[in-house]
Amino acid sequence: MTARGRALLAAGLSLVLLAAAAAYVVMAGRRGAPAVAGAGVDASPGNRLLFRSTAAGSYGRAATVSRENPAGPRTVSGLDCARLYAAAGAAICLRPDGLLATYQLALLDGRLAVRDTYPLVGVPDRARVSPSGHVLTWTVFVAGDSYNGGRFSTRAGMLNTATGETVDTLETYAVTRDGKPYRAADLNFWGVTFADAQHFYATMSTAGRRYLVAGDVGAQTIRTLAANVECPSLSPDRRRIAYKEAIGGDPARGWRLSVLDLATMRRTRLAETRSVDDQAAWYDDTTVMYALRRGRAADVWSVPADGTGPATMLIPDAESPAALWNQAHPPPENSTGM
Repeated sequence: MTARGRALLAAGLSLVLLAAAAAYVVMAGRRGAPAVAGAGVDASPGNRLLFRSTAAGSYGRAATVSRENPAGPRTVSGLDCARLYAAAGAAICLRPDGLLATYQLALLDGRLAVRDTYPLVGVPDRARVSPSGHVLTWTVFVAGDSYNGGRFSTRAGMLNTATGETVDTLETYAVTRDGKPYRAADLNFWGVTFADAQHFYATMSTAGRRYLVAGDVGAQTIRTLAANVECPSLSPDRRRIAYKEAIGGDPARGWRLSVLDLATMRRTRLAETRSVDDQAAWYDDTTVMYALRRGRAADVWSVPADGTGPATMLIPDAESPAALWNQAHPPPENSTGM
């Protein structure tokens, strides 16, 4: 990464943000300093699920279980993460950095060994890796935007490890809303999911509304696709988006887990009727997995992606799940369906 890229990631830290991050750490109940290695945990492609443990004694640690027995014995690393994801033998860990309630992005290999770290401005919220493993994305909460009255806003950024290119915030991209160029001071982006290293989907909010957007890194453009689609997750076949939909368009009423068909824009509400405040992930082409919190802990659940069948617990005491695909021929990254 260039010196300019590192500076972009670290710019803008304020006392307000430090206080907010510190409060987050206290509420989350984190224990001790994060470790630096993931001995024994294999996050390379295979028949396993990677996740963040919320079990007593291993809270916050990166861990894996087998797909055959996801509720069974787990392999727990020494790596402590607030958010976690992996694909194609590359992993991202958003974690505390030192004693001042600041955070960093740790770039990991398939054994969860730290390859590099980058400072983050904000409290970690979402993390994803492109199907090739070359591009990392993160979302953080920040405070102090003048248009937002000091309340929390979001920043979504990207790092291409193959080229060293960084996107500090998607707010610099040219936006088209409902087919027309759009500019506003209150643009916020979060919950990026990749089609390939150049194309992505994300959530955009402005003027009190949330949109599913499609983005092009090379062109630095974003365009709206559908309203009331939040925290998208693209299916392995690139045809559907799993997402959370604010009930009645009002997040205060909770969220309903749903799936959007990108060809027809048809929405299917899934059988999970509890409020899911998470960016879902795909277990496979037919099943969606997601975390449901219960106090300080959480569990990963799964539900069929076609709206049939009940929700079932997949991994107890877990969140931030990622399927570590065992694919001899992963889906081509130039087939985006955008």
